[in-house]
Amino acid sequence: MGKKTPLWAAIARTLREDIAEGRYVPGDKLPTEARLATRFGVNRHTVRHALLTLVDDGLVRTRRGAGAFVAARPTDYPLGKRVRFHENLLRAGRSPGRKILTLEPRIAGDTEAQMLDLAAGAQVLACHGLSLADGLPIAISESLFPITRLPGIAHALHDTPTVTAALRQSGVADYTRAATRLTAEVASATQALHLQILEGAPLLRSTSLNVGPDGVPVEYGHTWFAGDRVTLTLTDD
Repeated sequence: MGKKTPLWAAIARTLREDIAEGRYVPGDKLPTEARLATRFGVNRHTVRHALLTLVDDGLVRTRRGAGAFVAARPTDYPLGKRVRFHENLLRAGRSPGRKILTLEPRIAGDTEAQMLDLAAGAQVLACHGLSLADGLPIAISESLFPITRLPGIAHALHDTPTVTAALRQSGVADYTRAATRLTAEVASATQALHLQILEGAPLLRSTSLNVGPDGVPVEYGHTWFAGDRVTLTLTDD
């Protein structure tokens, strides 16, 4: 009589097949331990053992208080002088997406005015947006554009699919990243809501300044990347 397969191993194999067949895709939440226990006719401890095996294999991630999710393959995202979100994701084999949350003209803060080389009290257009890869949110951002320097930038951002296209429509044929600063943070309640992660989850914040061909600043802002969904790499390009 052959050796019996442990129940937890059989459950793990079935869930692997479910994931491989696309029944659950990256980012999907798996059924609760209670529902899986009912499905397989076992106790929750056995289900938990199976899920931990999938976590060890890198197929599943668990979040305290939220459940178990199919692990999304981190998106490789290079940070260099010529950063282009849309092009970067296409190059990584991902489908890029962008959602504008708000477009709001306001007075630039002291640091913002200094970075954008503006006079005190100058207006900027604050663009809050959500970046997606294969439909999954990977970053939330606040970008500031000098209004008087970029005629029509609000309409361009609203009507065009990329920041590059919007800047081109506003008279900036090309731009490069002049400075980048990376810091680690934790997600606030509102950031977690947009990124579909838990409050307090790790984020990586990129603060950057982009300039046009003449070296004049055209964009300054912050991007908060979900720590488990993006692998940032620094390049010279």
